[in-house]
Amino acid sequence: MTSVDQPSAPTTAFEADIDRRERALLDAAQRYSFRGRIDTSAFSGPVFASARGSVVTDLRGNDYLDFNSGQMCAALGHNHPRVLAAIQEACETMLHAHSSHFNVKEIELAVRLGELLPDPLTRSLFGESGADANELALLLARIYTGGREVFSPHVSYHGLSASARSVTFAGWRRGHGSLPGDSHALIAPYCYRCPLAKSFPSCGFACLDTSFELVDAQSTDQPAAVITEPLFSAGGVIDPPQGWLARLRELCHERGMLLVVDDEQTGLGKLGTLFGFDDEGIVPDIVTLAKHLGGGVGISSVSTTDEIEDKVVGAGLTVTRSHSNDPLLCAAGVASIDIVVEEDVPAKARALGERLREHLTALSERFDLIGDIRGRGMLVGVELVRDRDTKEPAFAEGNAIGRQCFEAGLIFSVRRGGSVLRFVPPSTTTLSQVDQAMETFAKVLEEVSTAS
Repeated sequence: MTSVDQPSAPTTAFEADIDRRERALLDAAQRYSFRGRIDTSAFSGPVFASARGSVVTDLRGNDYLDFNSGQMCAALGHNHPRVLAAIQEACETMLHAHSSHFNVKEIELAVRLGELLPDPLTRSLFGESGADANELALLLARIYTGGREVFSPHVSYHGLSASARSVTFAGWRRGHGSLPGDSHALIAPYCYRCPLAKSFPSCGFACLDTSFELVDAQSTDQPAAVITEPLFSAGGVIDPPQGWLARLRELCHERGMLLVVDDEQTGLGKLGTLFGFDDEGIVPDIVTLAKHLGGGVGISSVSTTDEIEDKVVGAGLTVTRSHSNDPLLCAAGVASIDIVVEEDVPAKARALGERLREHLTALSERFDLIGDIRGRGMLVGVELVRDRDTKEPAFAEGNAIGRQCFEAGLIFSVRRGGSVLRFVPPSTTTLSQVDQAMETFAKVLEEVSTAS
């Protein structure tokens, strides 16, 4: 991993050529590219040029350890050779198919998912993004139940399309105009900062009891569904206590509501289990997958039961997009699932997470800035505080750490305004790369702690 410095005056003809190329690309971006990115709106370098495994490389040849797995979609490693081979095969056979008809790769992917998911989740359809899948899931729930209202915990993230954004409460709502109605927030199980000032387990899931009092009070008719993540990733790596998801399912079913689990950032091995809800021993009514389902190619899935599929199709539902079920996307999906199973990605996630936590626990003993360490598998979060007793969030410090680590060649996400750092290394990451990343993190943490 090469330390990334600010561009300096070129010393060779080659460096001068790279400098000109980067400046030309950034000038072109300033003129033609849209700035509304999820974490920045600046026209600045670096410009990434290639990636392999757990490392991305910019135009200047600087390497970065990618502990955000791209946009979390490269959790199997950038440019995994098995995914590349599947894409190449699709390029030589069939890229796109008429979505009214079945194609070979679509059926293969549906079979793979049907064999992995617990019964009775046997029916799958495929979209192009996570937001796309969550919109379709909510549509299924509304048609099946006959209800309109949907609910989601207040730290949730389900995508940035209109309907998905309406149940995204972790941020990214202001400044986008009005959203579709019939979407409401529940109180999330954020135990480190409990909104009800309770403690688990003595609270007895007070957040759920209070939330469903609000569900009952607000519902004007039959409520349709709750959509939730099994671990709230973009909302701050907030892991619900054991039993929360199972109790949520009970409360939904008591009211004739469906439970939709958005497993897009947490499923397919990332948490150390095959699916994010496995630890709870429950089966949701609908499950959505995305992110590394395509190994870096954009594909998502919605999986449900025969009963739900039969009723919504019988009601006249047609679900299609121009590229729904495309052979290219489904081929990447098949390869990705084979990687997850045959390379035992859950075991790799557990090993990576254990090593990360060892480092972070040791750092927490040195630096009071670390208030909480949480997460599962290779999805790990650190909450930063200025005072461990008051838990005052360390927004400025977190943003400084994120920026300085990036400049030193380590990529991760900064969430909750800067107070939470999220680490998501790809499954290709070695233990020595974890050690290297944590060495960089420790140096920056010490600098920022000393300065604050």
